[in-house]
Amino acid sequence: MAWLAVALYVAFLLFPVGHALFLSLTDRRMLFNEYDFIGLDNYRALPGDSRLVASLQFSLTVVVSVTLASNVLGIAFAVLLNRPTPAFRLMRTLVFIPQVLSGVIVGFMWQTILAPNGILNVTLVDLGLVDQPVNWLGDSTLATIAICFVVSWTTIAFTTVIYSAGLQAIPTELYEAAKIDGANRIQAFTRITFPMLASALTISVTLSLIITLKLYDVIVVLTGGGPANSTRSTAFHLVWVAFEQGRAGQASAVAMLLLAITAVVAYLTTSLLRRREVRL
Repeated sequence: MAWLAVALYVAFLLFPVGHALFLSLTDRRMLFNEYDFIGLDNYRALPGDSRLVASLQFSLTVVVSVTLASNVLGIAFAVLLNRPTPAFRLMRTLVFIPQVLSGVIVGFMWQTILAPNGILNVTLVDLGLVDQPVNWLGDSTLATIAICFVVSWTTIAFTTVIYSAGLQAIPTELYEAAKIDGANRIQAFTRITFPMLASALTISVTLSLIITLKLYDVIVVLTGGGPANSTRSTAFHLVWVAFEQGRAGQASAVAMLLLAITAVVAYLTTSLLRRREVRL
């Protein structure tokens, strides 16, 4: 059955990537079959694309913010819910619900909540915390914060489950020995829990980075890339170039750039965190 695995690998990974690489070396447009081989011209045009540069800057902001928030809070929730009772097992299951929702559903749900007449603004006005509804999705800074919050809300569910599984693998004897030695909860966390979560941290951080680097669906529904194109991720820009401008060759070059960035970031992150695992 090895040949089947190789065939699937070629058909669903190598062929699409190879085809995209080939298209990135042409001036192919979406509505025309004719195209010319132009070499690296599409790649040379990337640094001068101001919208691409802005999308990379926005993606970097989201990646850093979401990765930090989702992993810090994921560890916190996992520790708080790490109890053997049925109630806590149920809560661990409920925490995962945001992760099983599609990005479109999440975007529509939070768009309703963050609307000028949404439940968040109504609550804030009723409590007297603001004088008038806040335009959460109409201001560039607030829209960026809103996207980071919404994406973190979904990824925290994922990281909590990973860290919960990691906590279950830690022998209870270690905590019992630490308690006998007089260690408090903070010392037990820093000396036992966090070091023993090293492998879970590697998986969670790496996957969080990959998920946010290719972020598209939540942004499309929540802000549509606005206001003033300030919340366009690189994946959003890629789709815009391909289907709005019809430049399949240029879009393929953007896709290869995003693939390269994702691969490098994932490799470096995994390498650094695995070195930490070895040291521990």
